[in-house]
Amino acid sequence: MKFNKEMLRLYAVTDRAWVGRQTLSEQISDAIDGGVTIVQLREKELPEDEFIREAEEICRLCHSRGIPLIINDNYNVALKVGADGVHVGIEDAPVAEIRSKAGEGFIIGATAKTVEQAQQAERSGADYIGVGAVFPSPTKKNAIRISDAQLEQIVSSVSIPAVAIGGITINNADEIRCSGLRGIAVVSAVFSAEDIKEAASLLREKAEKIAKQ
Repeated sequence: MKFNKEMLRLYAVTDRAWVGRQTLSEQISDAIDGGVTIVQLREKELPEDEFIREAEEICRLCHSRGIPLIINDNYNVALKVGADGVHVGIEDAPVAEIRSKAGEGFIIGATAKTVEQAQQAERSGADYIGVGAVFPSPTKKNAIRISDAQLEQIVSSVSIPAVAIGGITINNADEIRCSGLRGIAVVSAVFSAEDIKEAASLLREKAEKIAKQ
């Protein structure tokens, strides 16, 4: 799927901690129904063979709905299952290495917590950056929160699009102040919700407003 910045509007990152009443596929389907525009499959604990089987299933689901699938960290899994791309953190494989192996057309996102990291990601061939944590994050307890001023500096330092991430909820999304953001990335705000479709719908409205700042 060809990358465009509108894909980033409401970026949902999965979390197996909330699987229970529904399967992960059912949760993702509801999230897409509610307005999610891109899905990142994040699995830190699954053995790779299980991860591949799950990723194949989620890839089929997302593509049947016209939604791009990004794999967290593991670009080899992304390439094996035909996912649209990968998102990597500072400690993962370098963006330049992934670009050289995956080629053009493969979407690469990178986490950026500083201007230097953002500019390095752009130079190395990243398509977008995820910037945060903008609020305390329940999924990453040790995440360092950045200020509104830092968020603005990072986003404005590059020409590639950026999404805000980290502890964003329906209740605090309106507090995000940054011109140039293309969307927001959420985890528990969608997948821990009793009604995932409704939560995604409300967050999509917030994301649209943020992107117009």
